[in-house]
Amino acid sequence: MNEAMSEYMGTSEEIRITVANADLALAKGEVDSALQILRSITPDQTYYLQAMEKMANIYLVHRKDKKMYAQCYREVVEKSPSPQSYLLLGDAYMSITEPERALEIYEQALKRNPRDFALAAKMGKALQKTHQYGKAINYYKEAVKDEDNNNLRYDMAELQMKLKTFDKAEKTVMQAMQIEKENVSDLNGLIAQAKLLTLLAKIQERSGNLEASMQTLSEVKDYRARILKRVQIEQPDAALDQRHQAAKVCHQIAEHFVSQRNYINAIKHYKEALVFDPDDSTAMCSLARLYLMNDDLDQCQYTCMTLLRNDKENEEATIMMADLAFRKNDYESAMFHFQQLLQNKPDYWVALARLVEVMRRTGHLEDVPEYLKKSDDYVGTRASLVPGLNFCKGLYEWYSGNPNNALKMFNKARRDNEWGQRSIYNMIEICINPDNQMLGGEVFETVDSDVHAESRDSQEMALRTADKLLKELKPKPGVQQMSYELLQGMLQLATKNKSNVERALADFLQICSRDTQRENVGGILGIATAYMLLKQTPRARNQLKRVAKYNWNFEDAEYLERCWLLLADIYIQGGKYDMASELLRKVLQQNKSSTKAYEYMGFIMEKESSFKDAATHYEAAWRYSNKANPAVGYKLGFNYMKARRYADAIDVCHAVLEKFPNYPKIKKDILDKSRASLRS
Repeated sequence: MNEAMSEYMGTSEEIRITVANADLALAKGEVDSALQILRSITPDQTYYLQAMEKMANIYLVHRKDKKMYAQCYREVVEKSPSPQSYLLLGDAYMSITEPERALEIYEQALKRNPRDFALAAKMGKALQKTHQYGKAINYYKEAVKDEDNNNLRYDMAELQMKLKTFDKAEKTVMQAMQIEKENVSDLNGLIAQAKLLTLLAKIQERSGNLEASMQTLSEVKDYRARILKRVQIEQPDAALDQRHQAAKVCHQIAEHFVSQRNYINAIKHYKEALVFDPDDSTAMCSLARLYLMNDDLDQCQYTCMTLLRNDKENEEATIMMADLAFRKNDYESAMFHFQQLLQNKPDYWVALARLVEVMRRTGHLEDVPEYLKKSDDYVGTRASLVPGLNFCKGLYEWYSGNPNNALKMFNKARRDNEWGQRSIYNMIEICINPDNQMLGGEVFETVDSDVHAESRDSQEMALRTADKLLKELKPKPGVQQMSYELLQGMLQLATKNKSNVERALADFLQICSRDTQRENVGGILGIATAYMLLKQTPRARNQLKRVAKYNWNFEDAEYLERCWLLLADIYIQGGKYDMASELLRKVLQQNKSSTKAYEYMGFIMEKESSFKDAATHYEAAWRYSNKANPAVGYKLGFNYMKARRYADAIDVCHAVLEKFPNYPKIKKDILDKSRASLRS
């Protein structure tokens, strides 16, 4: 480098070598040397601006010194007060989140060059950053008054949409579209129109006009197809980006159809996305998920295998392959996929959480501790501090019928960015229904109320805790916000207070009146439960019949199963045991650990005097509830006695009385009678 400096000294190349020398020093970690070399370049030399930009970057990235970072650009303005220098200084202030100072600089730059539209756009963004929305709108209006600058109109429409002045936003987009129509034969004009229409679709969706939004997106898709044909000839370098853009529109349309549960059209549009962009892994994952939801297991498997051929490490596809294997009752294959994931990455908590979930659904919860122990060993002494692992342990405890232990585990994950929100949601669910009662159900209503009569105070405390936790949640728009609204309503229902139930009913009806939520399973469950609590059973039944034929899917699983259970409860109350049994079999097909489904099946068998079969179902309910529900223990003991299994009846009675010594009737009704029958 020194030889090069000597050879080119005094020439125009000398400065380039000086800059390269600074880069070399920086690569060696000699930050001070790099800064010293760059300071030697004076304003009258060719590479002064580049040198100052490099120096500023060193201060920001390597020294974390925002003050000196901005100072470099201030020096540039002092030495060369051009519009470009002011622009650089304004951008510097924006990048270190000082929009107020950026605003002052942009204003000065605009005075020097009032027709610089790029600068005008930055000015608008700075006004938004400083929350001067009214001023920003007025600024945009003035800036576009006599100009055909649609970039500024786009920014203005976007801001109007954020401020929820949807009519004005739509009007702004339409004005911009009118100007762009003059460039209808120009490729860039077509691209601009597609961008504007995409924004229009978003505005229409936000304003609740879903039908218009879908029509606009369909128009955007046509534009993107035309653009793609032309760009491959006129601008081949931009073809890949335009493929992505076309696929993105198909995604948006497909997502709309998914929200309406119109899975056939959603599948069609994800396939279209793959025509535009065959390597679109997001579309492939979504397509595989839809096939799984639609019970098209072969297509789901084919799509996942295609994904894994392209990307062996694709975690979502691997999890879906495991889900598929469980759905096909191929326990070995499912374990293989999960083991693969957890062997490569033992701290992949997403996979471990799904494993716990699927183990529960296949009735193999007893195998979960082995995997939790392996993860514990991998993490070592930090195990109790790892939020993802604590979340998985919380799930296991919850599903095993230990709500108090589950709450402790979820509480440890509650403050985490990734697992905190999900932990709080689960804590609220536990507080609302710690004993896994069928809220709104009438078959076991008197039994459940007798069992939990002594714990009324603790139930009220649990509901107060749920309310506090609900206030902690910070839901993001979309799925999280919807879950929040549903939980809010469920909490109101759990109080069983008439005015609260009526308020919750109004909220659930409002949710299901939205275009995108008419088939919301959680909302339908909320409406039906409210009607049951208000003793309006026919209305509840009509709501639940809507979801009786729905295909099972992981997303709606919990609410869907509760809908089926509540409808089964209504059928049992009406003596329609065949219809109830059909629904209960559907629940057990998807969740072999469903204690309530087994309990209802046992009740039906008992009513039909099939005591042996009743005992088999109550046995499963007793086992999967972790032998924590004395009412189930009582019914199991009673049916053992009726089936002449007296020794088993006595064992169950002892197990119940050990945990619940004051449990009524069991000693007199079952234990004493079974002992007497055994002796005779």
